Amino acid sequence: MLSEARSANIFVPFAARRNSRGGRRWALRVLEKIGPTWRCAPVRRITQVLCLALFGYLFFHVAWPYAAVFTERVLQDKEWLPVEFFLWLDPLVGLSTAVAARHWNVALLGLGGVLLAGLLFPRGFCGYLCPLGTLIDGFDWLVGQCFTRRRPRRPGAWVHLKYYLLIVVLLGALGGVLLSGYVAAIPVLTRGLLFTGGRLQLGLMKSWSQVPPASGNMYLSLLLFATVFLMGLFGKRFWCRHVCPSGAVFSIFNLLRIGERKVEATCISCGKCVESCPFDAIREDYTTRTSDCTFCQTCGGACPVRAITFVTRWHRDNRTKLDDRPVTARPLSRRGIIVSGVAGIGAALGMRTGPTLTARPAKRPLRPPGSVAEPEFLDRCIRCGACFKVCPGPVLQPAGLEFGVEALWTPVVVPSHAGCHQDCNFCTQVCPTHAIRPLSLAEKRQTRIGLAVIDAKTCLAHAGQRDCRLCFEECTAAGYQAIEMRPIRLALGDIPPGVLSEAELEAMASIEAPFVNPAACTGCGLCEYRCHTTYTKQTHALSDSAIRVVPT
Repeated sequence: MLSEARSANIFVPFAARRNSRGGRRWALRVLEKIGPTWRCAPVRRITQVLCLALFGYLFFHVAWPYAAVFTERVLQDKEWLPVEFFLWLDPLVGLSTAVAARHWNVALLGLGGVLLAGLLFPRGFCGYLCPLGTLIDGFDWLVGQCFTRRRPRRPGAWVHLKYYLLIVVLLGALGGVLLSGYVAAIPVLTRGLLFTGGRLQLGLMKSWSQVPPASGNMYLSLLLFATVFLMGLFGKRFWCRHVCPSGAVFSIFNLLRIGERKVEATCISCGKCVESCPFDAIREDYTTRTSDCTFCQTCGGACPVRAITFVTRWHRDNRTKLDDRPVTARPLSRRGIIVSGVAGIGAALGMRTGPTLTARPAKRPLRPPGSVAEPEFLDRCIRCGACFKVCPGPVLQPAGLEFGVEALWTPVVVPSHAGCHQDCNFCTQVCPTHAIRPLSLAEKRQTRIGLAVIDAKTCLAHAGQRDCRLCFEECTAAGYQAIEMRPIRLALGDIPPGVLSEAELEAMASIEAPFVNPAACTGCGLCEYRCHTTYTKQTHALSDSAIRVVPT
């Protein structure tokens, strides 16, 4: 019977297949020094490292669109894999966005792919591919293991928090409010890295003047990012096991798995599998919490008698030696489900019935070129920060609470910090949910962001203080030609007769001043950036820019 079970074991872990001969002993000793789980499941660990390296390559290299000579092909030449690849794989991104926007998006393909792979390897994304999970493993190895005494011994109501958060997110999406960007695994990671490593990379590799000023919304995101790791002080992979709503999607889909973890009669009840499991998916009686098991196969490698195998669910010998023991699992709380439902519906109603943008026209945000209409934009944007990372200015910065809670961390154009480069359409190429529509460079140059408006009372030329052509020169150099210089008349006051000639009076009474052609202006903000940098930051001649881009 044992030999039959072995022959049906299609999920045999690498470490369980090892033998004591040959040159593998030295490799096993090296893996043991790195960490016990490396020796128990080296294939999983190597896969994790490779995926983390790929994520880092996409985030720090491919999404870094700068070169000695800036051209529109810089990003395309690097993008052998799309920057948003891992965002597509997060199941909550595609699902919640499609529900909130009532619109198909390409991230649904990633959702289908990882769920189909989950039939063979349940929660395989969490155990093998997720870069956030790999970083959490690293934190647990370096820091978390030093705080074992502070870990709760008995599970509480929080063990199902991920399901409650999933209910909140999905009900909010049904109400047209996208909440997944605040709690989904990959958006939390990309946004956290944007505000840490991304800012450091921008300052070191380009200029610290390009780094946007720190703000409250940035610190709020960093607090959330740090909390994800600090939860590891209460247990290994605490965020992944109990909080991550993206993981909850996989846990629910585990019901359709085709594989099963099996403990054979040769088990000696040593407990090493319980200690080694990174997802706490093995109970004290050695049975499996199937909703949490990722088929990482660490337990199989840790078992000294090879009593753990992974077989198909329908195999005739698929019974553990402990199948007859009562299995007690903490069920989902009815109260928790009700509270989660009320919270999700309340979030949707609160954000949708609160003060609207039309009621506060001065606070309307400037969105990136190619953005869909504002209500739909809020339903699609997952606050991942990919558009911030590729923006060469960066003119795109995360919104704070000045535009409402629903707009928090969404991209807004800040022309006073930088202008939208005429040869850049990068943000339109990396949005995983097409909140920013893909645009060719020619289309982007004709897409309106806003409208430049000149304050005649502030403008040095309109006020007659001095000749100034900065905004005109910047607009002309960018190829837009939306600003033209026209002569205007100035009031000279009372000048005694004979002091100046008629030619001198005519010259003093006329000056060229800039005027915006609304039909040609795209609101790129290059004019505002030049005026703000020269007269507000450098010479302090003005308290604010004399030309501003406003929403249209």
